[in-house]
Amino acid sequence: MAQTRQFFDPAKLPVVYHPGETLEEKLQEMGMGVKEFATRVSKPEKTIIAVVKGKSSITPDMAVAFEMVTKIPATMWLRHQKSYDEFIARKKREKSLKEGLCWAKKFPYEEISSLGWFSDITDAHGDTKNIVDVLCTFFAVSSPKGWEDFYLNQRLRVAFSISLVEACDPYALSAWLRQGEIQAGEISVKIKYTPKLLRGILNDIAEIRKSATTDHQERLASLLGNAGIKLIFTETLSSAPVKGCARYIYGVPCIQLSKAFEHESDFWNTLFHEIGHILLHGKKNIFMENVNYGDKDPEKEKEADEFATIWMNR
Repeated sequence: MAQTRQFFDPAKLPVVYHPGETLEEKLQEMGMGVKEFATRVSKPEKTIIAVVKGKSSITPDMAVAFEMVTKIPATMWLRHQKSYDEFIARKKREKSLKEGLCWAKKFPYEEISSLGWFSDITDAHGDTKNIVDVLCTFFAVSSPKGWEDFYLNQRLRVAFSISLVEACDPYALSAWLRQGEIQAGEISVKIKYTPKLLRGILNDIAEIRKSATTDHQERLASLLGNAGIKLIFTETLSSAPVKGCARYIYGVPCIQLSKAFEHESDFWNTLFHEIGHILLHGKKNIFMENVNYGDKDPEKEKEADEFATIWMNR
């Protein structure tokens, strides 16, 4: 049974006050005004006022100067400032987590979790991470906005030329693509890809198809690896029934296929289709089969279909 993941309640966080409040209390105790104190520590009066009002931080230089006048050690001033800064950062993070809950609920979280794709669901203290943090960790982004910029807004278009805005389910589809990236990162190829190398193994791939062996996935992965291509098999999510994908991941051509096909011929047709994309269509695009997305190029899909048909008939 999946564990229930709850948000931390910011109201339960220990309240930490700005060190400016301590400074104000100390000045009152000393019977000293802000102007005199500013003069004694050789700082502009407006700077001290900003600290007292909690609008400015105490720097190491200021802490040492404060120590000379207040007799409160510089380390205490800095420790107080650090605690306050961390408190504010955590409050901001909790707010962003709450705002990200609507985003997180759009993913098929339980299905993804059941497949074991979330490898890191506990924090440094061994506590179960928030659902938003788990997803951000999985996608290697710091916030939902980072996910949106990468998968929807094409902020990294040079390396990821696709927008999932018009996809059937951009959330599930992005998860499938991300899992492929993770799997690709676990595979190493020692040979640099060239079209000549790939064309040189096409007949071998066709022979494997005809042999109908049960270990064809391993043999294909080895063959394609010797041509500088990574072959990945990934479970398909129910709301993103993608059959295959061809793309470059960090400069290496990758073919990502569904782990299960209804018909064997569909598997081979998809494989040859993706190989066609690698051979014919360069590095800049991502091609996915059996799903719609905004950047899908009908002409290039037709060319990949024709390539697959040729090799399916051999």
